[in-house]
Amino acid sequence: MSQAVHARVYTSGMSKARNQLRIIGGQWRGRKLSFPEIPGLRPTPDRVRETLFNWLAPVISGARCLDLFAGSGALGLEALSRGASQVVLVDNHSAVIKQLHANLALLQSIAAEAVKAEALHYLMGPASAFDIVFLDPPYQADLLPECIEQLEQGGWLNSHAWIYLESSSKSGLPPLPPSWVLFRSKTAGEVGYHLVQRVASS
Repeated sequence: MSQAVHARVYTSGMSKARNQLRIIGGQWRGRKLSFPEIPGLRPTPDRVRETLFNWLAPVISGARCLDLFAGSGALGLEALSRGASQVVLVDNHSAVIKQLHANLALLQSIAAEAVKAEALHYLMGPASAFDIVFLDPPYQADLLPECIEQLEQGGWLNSHAWIYLESSSKSGLPPLPPSWVLFRSKTAGEVGYHLVQRVASS
């Protein structure tokens, strides 16, 4: 079943218009973009994104980013708006990828690509090291541990990469690799969101 169908249902952080997300900072601040009518597909809430990108403000400019469970594209598109040099958006749902392509065309952005793939299959392919990874899988699928392992072992992270993780506030985070240091951690209702830095030798 698709990642999009498994996505969490958020009750805040959405524009009043159905199936729209709002970019909250950067060059496209205030722009509203559509996402597909897929059950359960919702963007990360505005307040969570605001906090996250405040945390990332010192490092987002020029960063290469991987949005591994892209869904609405809220995180990857926000990163682009705020100065990321490249964003790869990965999702396994055809309608999601089609809409991401349309939104990138609307924004006239050539700094991003949308890739149709299962996240774990994508991580089994040829690796390219990223500065920031957004890791926001469906909670009930229990994908975080394997994704974390593949990111760390597969060459997907620069030596001091930042990794954003969302999880259920009830279950918390799984064990992290020794080289991953928890930098910030908050909850918003049922959502636990965390920023981790990889501190490893080059």
